[in-house]
Amino acid sequence: MIIEQPAKWLRWLYPKATWRMDPSERSVYLTFDDGPIPESTPFLLETLRHYGVKATFFVVGENVQKHPDLFRQIIEDGHQVGNHTYHHLGSFKHWAATYLIDTFKCQQMIGLPPPYWPTHYRPTTYRPTPQPLPCREGSEMPDLVENLEESQAEKVSTPLPTREGQGGGSAGAGSVGAVPPLFRPPHGWLRHSVYYWLSKEFRIVMWDLVTRDYSKWLTADDVYENVRRYARNGSIITFHDSLKSIDKLHTALPRSIEWLQEQGYEFRTF
Repeated sequence: MIIEQPAKWLRWLYPKATWRMDPSERSVYLTFDDGPIPESTPFLLETLRHYGVKATFFVVGENVQKHPDLFRQIIEDGHQVGNHTYHHLGSFKHWAATYLIDTFKCQQMIGLPPPYWPTHYRPTTYRPTPQPLPCREGSEMPDLVENLEESQAEKVSTPLPTREGQGGGSAGAGSVGAVPPLFRPPHGWLRHSVYYWLSKEFRIVMWDLVTRDYSKWLTADDVYENVRRYARNGSIITFHDSLKSIDKLHTALPRSIEWLQEQGYEFRTF
């Protein structure tokens, strides 16, 4: 249970992170880590589209660069995107500055902070739009990333899209920054020095239920049973957009969504 549903002491390590949403609301938050990749992302999007569910994809910047069409499809389907570092780095294996640079490189690849991607954005062509590093006014973060080479992000002239149909109006690109972009650390761990800096610039999203769909010791039935056993009001449920998970998710994801719907859960994004 310490893995599927983190114990309180683990949540206390990162008190500013989001581990669970409002426990008084009958809702869950589906999230997918590590994509996009052609072996799994299309199936996930097709399944979510079939059930009318929106989710949050924590993408790896390197995969976005390799598969921009898949990233575009995530956006076009109205899903939310978050930062999962550029190279899927483990925080304890790298210097803090290296990890921070890698994280902000990913943010440049995905362009806008996730809450402001439009729900009906249909460009005829798409290329990730690098934006200035999303450091808030007065932050010391630019000192840590000032040596990030311009070659790490392709310069393009694609205009910033606006989000239409939200709240009876539209929010232009000038609104970007009002809500911090989302970040989830690979493997769910951060050095506290990195956590200190990233919590100033991002909303760090962990999980309330990790399905362990990546485990070679679990079957599709086991993954589904983890959802049935641990899902609750406000659960942030973590699946994986990866080669290790996709065979199980062909069965477990549709069954999990159907069961959650039968239990009356609403599917939300952050």
